[in-house]
Amino acid sequence: MEKKPKSLFLLRSDQNGAGVEWSTAIDPVPYPEAVAMMENRIAAIHNGEAPELVWLLEHPPLYSAGTSANPKDLKDPDRFPVYPTGRGGQYTYHGPGQRVAYVMLDLTRRGRDVRAFVRALEEWIILTLADLGVTGDVRDDRIGVWVTRQEAGRAREDKIAAIGIRLRRWISFHGISLNVNPDLSHFDGIVPCGITEHGVTSLANLGIQHSMESVDAALRRQFGQVFGRTLDRD
Repeated sequence: MEKKPKSLFLLRSDQNGAGVEWSTAIDPVPYPEAVAMMENRIAAIHNGEAPELVWLLEHPPLYSAGTSANPKDLKDPDRFPVYPTGRGGQYTYHGPGQRVAYVMLDLTRRGRDVRAFVRALEEWIILTLADLGVTGDVRDDRIGVWVTRQEAGRAREDKIAAIGIRLRRWISFHGISLNVNPDLSHFDGIVPCGITEHGVTSLANLGIQHSMESVDAALRRQFGQVFGRTLDRD
């Protein structure tokens, strides 16, 4: 795995010992409700009325279109609801069995370095996968985190986690999605992230069995390594 620069960890922030709030939704959250909640929360963070937040959830099956989405990449527009979104990236799928982590952090306190922030998100996913027994890595020419495996004597690369963020007043929202055990056939209705020459995988597809709770625990442990300590949300 490529060694990350030390400047990555300048994104850590324990200012005033506040920590980052950590919350997990029990039931699937409709996409419009999630976006509304994030927008309200980042406004509160900007106004000093709420701490930073990581929100873990699952969505009902849906496709979302980032700011670079190509309409031709939506192969089956009637399969699931399609939501335009202001995050970066192209089309992606969200649904049951996929852990979505919406990350609302104040980059004014963390260096205002967008590239370092994306690298930190990648590092968080890679460390989490290692915690779960999977080797993940990044590629210079494509976003997300990838795994390599042998199939029919040849190396195959599949995407296991996606990244798509947006900043408003230097506060991040949207975030990452990690495929734990989703129905991978649901990705067939889009060209995921505009990439046709590689596939999509999950922990379960790799033969790695973890509950969502154990994945959440690994995400939280490794988030603390990259970004700083976390606090339970009441």
